[in-house]
Amino acid sequence: MEIVADAVEVNGAHSPLLAPTSLHVSSGDLLVVTGEPNSGHTALALALSGRLKPGRGRVLIDGADDPKALRRRVAIVDGPDITEPEPSVPVRTMVAEALSIAGRRSGRSAVRTWLTGHDLTEHATTRVENLPAAERTRLLVDLACAVKNTDALVLDTPDRHGGDPHVWYRLARREARRQRAVLVLCSPHSADRLAVPHARVGADNRAEEGA
Repeated sequence: MEIVADAVEVNGAHSPLLAPTSLHVSSGDLLVVTGEPNSGHTALALALSGRLKPGRGRVLIDGADDPKALRRRVAIVDGPDITEPEPSVPVRTMVAEALSIAGRRSGRSAVRTWLTGHDLTEHATTRVENLPAAERTRLLVDLACAVKNTDALVLDTPDRHGGDPHVWYRLARREARRQRAVLVLCSPHSADRLAVPHARVGADNRAEEGA
C-alpha cells in the first residue's frame, strides 16, 4: 500500500492545528516525522488515518481519495486523547477490550494466553499508567497489529513517555519488516538521538526528497 499526504492542512477554531505537510510512505517503509510540541502531531495522525478531513490538501491511499479505507487500514498507536488507553485501567482489562474490538477471543483464558505470548504476564494487574515506557509502546503496537486489516501504523509521540527512543524505533522497524507502512511522530531531539533521516511536520518532504 502507499499513503500520500499532499499539502495537508488542518485549521482549528482559532489557529492552525497543522501547517501544510506533504509526505509519502509505502508498505515496508519506516518514516520518522518530527515536530516541536503543538506543531500538529496528532492532527497529522488523524488526517493520515482518515479520521479527520483536512481543511486543505488531501490524503490518498493507493492513489484513491478514500477516507473509509484509511480508517480501516491505518491504526493510530497511543494518540493523545484519541487512542491512548485509560491510565487507571489494568493491563489485562485493556487487552480484553482491545482483543474484543479486533474481533478476537477476549475471555479470561484468551487474555492470559495473549499476555503470556507477549511476555507481559507479570504486568497483567499493572495499571496502564504504571507500565514502563518500553512495555507500554510494545503492548499498544502489538494490540494495533492484532486487527487483521492493519496495514499501516502511526505511532503518535511515543517519546512523550520518556525512555530510550531506540526501543520504539526497533518496534517500528520490526513492523516495517513485516511489510506494514509505519510512521513515527516524535520530537526533533528524539530523531537526533536516533541519528536517522526524518521528515518534518509542516514541510513539503516529497520536494526535499527529490532535491
